[in-house]
Amino acid sequence: MLRISKLTDYGIVLLARFAREAPGTTLTAREMSESTALPHPVVSKMLKTLAGASLLQSHRGAKGGYSLAREPEGVTVADILQALEGPLALMECSAGPGHCGQESSCGVREPWQRINQTVQAALQAMTLAELAGPRARRVGIERARSSPAARS
Repeated sequence: MLRISKLTDYGIVLLARFAREAPGTTLTAREMSESTALPHPVVSKMLKTLAGASLLQSHRGAKGGYSLAREPEGVTVADILQALEGPLALMECSAGPGHCGQESSCGVREPWQRINQTVQAALQAMTLAELAGPRARRVGIERARSSPAARS
């Protein structure tokens, strides 16, 4: 069975939560833990990992926390999985030439490479904004409408 790790799943949940906020919103690990019902130590660890992968920005100080490093529309599921899981390859041969000892005599290498390319294309086509769902876009629109600049 192909499956992402539990920590990667948590990382995606956290990123989707950020994507539902107005651009530039800073949230703390405690806020993220409370809003996602994930354990605080796990959230803290994942936020540091996501910041280290340049998916989040870390902000220090009294009003510190984390925010998305890029717009949710500019982050793909492939970006997230590569940052948290490493290179995406379904089979050893999908990682490139020379990774599998059976390469020269394998009769299924080429089809598996096509499958891997198809999966990668699907992951690259799906953005964090889409993962966060239509609510994320609606919240952004509602906040923009209610801002003082939008009313003038």
